[in-house]
Amino acid sequence: MTKINLKGKRALVTGGSQGIGSEICRELAACGADIIINYYSNREKAEVLANQIISKYNVRAVAVGANVAKSQEVKAMFSAMDEAFGGIDILVNNAGSESIVHVLDMDEDEWDRVMCINLKGPFLCSQEAGKRMEKTGGGVIINISSIHDVVPRKGLVHYCSAKAGLKMFSKCLSLELAESNVRVVSVAPGAIETEMNREEINKFGRHKFEEWIPQGRVGVVSDVAPTVAFLASDLGSYITGTDIYIDGSYMNHTIQYDPRPPRKEY
Repeated sequence: MTKINLKGKRALVTGGSQGIGSEICRELAACGADIIINYYSNREKAEVLANQIISKYNVRAVAVGANVAKSQEVKAMFSAMDEAFGGIDILVNNAGSESIVHVLDMDEDEWDRVMCINLKGPFLCSQEAGKRMEKTGGGVIINISSIHDVVPRKGLVHYCSAKAGLKMFSKCLSLELAESNVRVVSVAPGAIETEMNREEINKFGRHKFEEWIPQGRVGVVSDVAPTVAFLASDLGSYITGTDIYIDGSYMNHTIQYDPRPPRKEY
């Protein structure tokens, strides 16, 4: 079996200190990549993860704080990566945020906050990464989206709109950067359990998700990270401009009733 090899590659994962992002950092490191772990507020958590990665995988790992929605902070983060690693080969735009608000009660600030983190952030980071990748012969940009880039949900009009925008951003970016040998892919998870949403899943009813999701279970972060590593590697060298959904077929199961007759016996 061909193994994923990212040895010598330099990766930046935004929102990398927790949830799906932290598992992506671990997976890329396990495949040999050096990692910049971006965090927004929890420096200690990011630094603990960096030390764990260094110890376990014998690669370089550095925690760098930045609000991805602020251009000056993004520029400073990439300058820190230049200093630490001398460039970038893999960007994973994972940082995201959501809140549950009725559309008629949502204020402008909350709309702007969610849109900026989920859509403006990937734009700013991709622009900085793309400039560097263009000079060094190429790279890979992976945008972590959501099934809600096509599946609407009550209370999340800002989040769903941002993810729909990210889906098209990925496609447009893949066209513009192909001439620079930069691949761009959107990875869209469904219901994925993390330490941040575990209580919410249990409160809402885990059994409901297990009934709704055709594979019969809520996803885990390790369902997502290996796909990201594969796409970042040369094994995915002909994959660009597309969307990959990791959801156990959740988004395809909008019709809940089953009209099929009983199975025949053979």
